[in-house]
Amino acid sequence: MMLIACPHCGARNVTEFTYGGAADVARPAAPAETGDAAWADYVYMRDNPRGIHDEIWQHSAGCRRWIAVRRDTLTHDIIATAEPGGLPPR
Repeated sequence: MMLIACPHCGARNVTEFTYGGAADVARPAAPAETGDAAWADYVYMRDNPRGIHDEIWQHSAGCRRWIAVRRDTLTHDIIATAEPGGLPPR
């Protein structure tokens, strides 16, 4: 069982959370001026890192807030959780 420590609710089972993606992917700055190829790249093209990775998750079955999670994608160990943007630099 994988537990994620929500900064607001405490440790909860991963089934209460919804994965939101990599924390370092920035939405296009000018959405109305962004072409289809750039949107497709933003939505679909992702790295599949092996090792420590920063992600965003929503506590969808709890407080419904978004949190930042630092996780090892190889072992699924949760290293740290925080408010979005609150993880210390690696």
